[in-house]
Amino acid sequence: LYEVEDMDADISLKEELVEEAKNFQESSNWNQTQRDLRDLKKRWKRIHYWESDYEDQLRDEFEAALDAVYAKRGEVYKEAEAAKEDLIRRAKELAETDNLNKASKEANELMEEWKKAGHAGRETDDRLWAEFQAARDVFYQRKHDAWEQMHAEFDEAKKKKEALIVRARELKDSTEWQKTSNAMKELMDEWKSVGHAGNRVDDALWHEFNDARQEFYTRRNEHYDDLARSREENYEKKKALVEQARAVADGGVYSRENTEFMKSLSNEWKKIGFAGRERDDRVWADFRAANDVYFDGLKKMSEQRQLDWKTRMLDARNKKVELINNQKRQIERLQNDMFGLVSEATMADIQNEIDDKEDFIDELEQQIADIDARLADE
Repeated sequence: LYEVEDMDADISLKEELVEEAKNFQESSNWNQTQRDLRDLKKRWKRIHYWESDYEDQLRDEFEAALDAVYAKRGEVYKEAEAAKEDLIRRAKELAETDNLNKASKEANELMEEWKKAGHAGRETDDRLWAEFQAARDVFYQRKHDAWEQMHAEFDEAKKKKEALIVRARELKDSTEWQKTSNAMKELMDEWKSVGHAGNRVDDALWHEFNDARQEFYTRRNEHYDDLARSREENYEKKKALVEQARAVADGGVYSRENTEFMKSLSNEWKKIGFAGRERDDRVWADFRAANDVYFDGLKKMSEQRQLDWKTRMLDARNKKVELINNQKRQIERLQNDMFGLVSEATMADIQNEIDDKEDFIDELEQQIADIDARLADE
């Protein structure tokens, strides 16, 4: 009776261990599971074996459950290994990147992903960690080197900007407005090309540099404001002269007094200063147009008489040219008629007629030459 009771108790314990082994398949903490499995095996071995078929069945179930746990652990290890190998690849790529500042955040993210990647087995984990850490060391060493280089560049930029501030202060009191404006622009271009000198000093340096520039530009703007006012006054004076010139020109009276008055307006114009290129060109064109209207009218009658004479001379010349062309056409026809003629008397008559026409052409050409000479003298 006692033996049966002991056997039943041992079988119950083995059934409990089988269920416990099956539950390990749901575990995610494989380091703890490894320890628990070793403890589970020890507990199984401590239970007495009664050599029953049912015990053999339980043993098979127990070992099958353990095998399933180890198989699941192998899959998890492979997944963790693949994930870590991918992180190593990304870490190596990150170690070669040029944008180190932006990559710092990604490097931290890779570390957080590594912590979450899970266990891949002690030896595998150690090997993968060594590779991952080596890539991170390369990255952080490059970042450190870049940081040192950056601060060396900051110091160099600071020196250059301080030199530019000195030069800007030397120019701020200049009255060579255009030349100094160009020089200030060149200084600004140099400032932009120097680069960053570090957040700690860059703003202060910029204020010093810009204050010197603004002092010059304030004085320059005041000068140009005065110049603009003067040009506005000159523009108004010139517009008044344009109105006076138009009044005389539109009157159509071409007297000696008006002529002298128009000349006096031109002399007064010369005494007035600059009014700005665009407005000066425009108002000068208006003034010049009024003068042209008046002085064109002054010459109108004599020019008209001269034009009428030239017209008559040109008409006469054109008629003589037409006569010459007509005579040449007739000569050409006579010359064509001479071909094939047998009678010398007839040929002689035609030649005489041709000679007369050529003499006439010479006379007409002499008359044209006389007309051209008279036209050239005018």
